Amino acid sequence: MSVKRVKITDVATHAGVSVTTVSMVLGNKGRISDATIAKVNQAVEELGYRRNTAAANLRSSQSNLVGLILRDISDPYYSEITAGVAEAVEKHGYMLFLAQCGQDSDKLHQCVQSMLQHDVAGIIFTPVRGRSDEVLETLKLADIPCATIGRALPEQNINHIGPDNNQAARVATRHLIERGHRHIAYVGGASHSLTRAERIGGYCATLMQYGLPFKQEWIIECAHDPREAKHACATLLQQHPKITAIICHRPSIAMGALYGVKQSGRNVGKDNYIGQQVAVIGFDDSPEAELTYPSLTVVKSDERQIGYRAGEQLLLRMKNPSVSAETVIMPSQLVERESA
Repeated sequence: MSVKRVKITDVATHAGVSVTTVSMVLGNKGRISDATIAKVNQAVEELGYRRNTAAANLRSSQSNLVGLILRDISDPYYSEITAGVAEAVEKHGYMLFLAQCGQDSDKLHQCVQSMLQHDVAGIIFTPVRGRSDEVLETLKLADIPCATIGRALPEQNINHIGPDNNQAARVATRHLIERGHRHIAYVGGASHSLTRAERIGGYCATLMQYGLPFKQEWIIECAHDPREAKHACATLLQQHPKITAIICHRPSIAMGALYGVKQSGRNVGKDNYIGQQVAVIGFDDSPEAELTYPSLTVVKSDERQIGYRAGEQLLLRMKNPSVSAETVIMPSQLVERESA
């Protein structure tokens, strides 16, 4: 009869700790309490766990893997970021270990645990609400350098790079005002989104700067589904026919808005005076934005450069762990097309 081989996951379960903690104890890495070390060693002894020495010796050398955890790797925004990170780290002999976590904090934590098990040399991730502080503590205990992209983590001594969302919204709103629009709506995003809050802050501040009306009912929450955005925009314009311009939180919202405007009986375009066209402007660019009819005007940051800078930040921290953390906020620019 064959005897079932004891796995590291069995040791973790028996000791009541994570697989990562067991791995760090066995590898004598990280900052683990004496009590936890004793608990893991006791589980190893009781279960008769035998470590794979050959694999451990391979892992003990400097890893050439860098972890990158993003919300959605199919999103053009994150695809560009991935390309930028890859360009930065591959120059120095590293390869990407890519994962996605969506908006799920538990999934983010699972991705980090899996990457630590594969002995990545560093991790770049997009924070999500819920467990980001716990993720940072896990990385700290494992002595793994990290950096964040997108959503900032206040009061954390960590490298961070992201777009200037407030400035981007100011650029979008100012462009519409200079085109003659005086009744401007904002569609998309969820109330808990920090990115949305920063953009709405820039939008409202610019309206106030020009003495223009700001109405809460013109700010609509909406999921990232173009069909939902279509319905939301059509309903908004039917209920508030004075609106002549819509700022869209994401590219998918802008796509839906094009059809929503038409469903409301109006057309998309720059002309607010003849034909009462409705201007549509979005954030972040995508290949489809140039191919829509009319083509979409957007305010975009240089996503590839954001990824590249994040890669550089991480490499510097990996080389010199004592270097001071750096926060970089990248400005956005207008890409004017036919929709606004």
